[in-house]
Amino acid sequence: MSKNKPTLVILAAGIGSRYGGLKQLDTFTPEGDTIMDFSIYDALQAGFGKFVFIISKNIEEECKEIFNKKLAGKAEVGYVFQEIDNVPSQYLNPERKKPWGTGHALLMAKDEVTENFAIINADDFYGKEAFEIMAKALMEMDKESYNFNMMAYLLKNTVSDHGFVSRGECQVDENNYLTDVTERTHIEKIDGKLMRKNDDGDFIPIDENTIVSMNFWGFTPKCFEFGGALFEQFLKENEYDLKAEFFITSVVNEILKSDNASVEVLQSNAKWFGVTYKEDKEIVKKEIEKLRAQKVYPTNLW
Repeated sequence: MSKNKPTLVILAAGIGSRYGGLKQLDTFTPEGDTIMDFSIYDALQAGFGKFVFIISKNIEEECKEIFNKKLAGKAEVGYVFQEIDNVPSQYLNPERKKPWGTGHALLMAKDEVTENFAIINADDFYGKEAFEIMAKALMEMDKESYNFNMMAYLLKNTVSDHGFVSRGECQVDENNYLTDVTERTHIEKIDGKLMRKNDDGDFIPIDENTIVSMNFWGFTPKCFEFGGALFEQFLKENEYDLKAEFFITSVVNEILKSDNASVEVLQSNAKWFGVTYKEDKEIVKKEIEKLRAQKVYPTNLW
């Protein structure tokens, strides 16, 4: 069914500590749709043929109950687990409370992905056009190649009014190729201006038109060649840091160092919105209502 159709990998194992609960499965419409439902709907329409959910074991039954039914007869479905203990035994630390970040999650999907694929966050609403552009790019990519891509957004369109967010700050060359991406773990709107924390914990301004990654990457299966050794090295260096995270951006920077690999920056006019904090929920609900009123989405997705 999914021969040559791209796969969508969905990062849904996060704990949502700032949100105060499982935002992946929180609902945003009277019909009970999650943000993931809209991403899956958009991806199906755009031509994706398989969906791989990266989840924690404690939401396995719930996810299967919800998504197996919705996708039956429409696409293939796979589930992989990201748990704290999915690391070589010498790095297990009983005191660690959270998995190892988005880069670790990406590596978990390796055995379920055989076609070109995109990876997204479960709690971000990327927009229909973004999936169309990504699907087209993935269908045109040679799956044996090291030509990857990412969907870019402007920072000012991706921040919350209710607290700080983390974003990948991108440097892009004149040909629209990524040259560097830096994970900024604390960007906040303060007195109407966007500020980020530097390594010393001081706030410094960041341009609202900065191009950022929202973890919407397009890869061929070749990307997995870059992550394994890098993650092992990361674990060695951060063995005793209980909060250290291995990001997809770490894998991407390794890709960028390679002479035979590139990351093209795709841009979409689709409006992004998402939930980091409980207070963001009402905004997302209103945005979805608007899109339904414009007939972008039917009342019943499934």
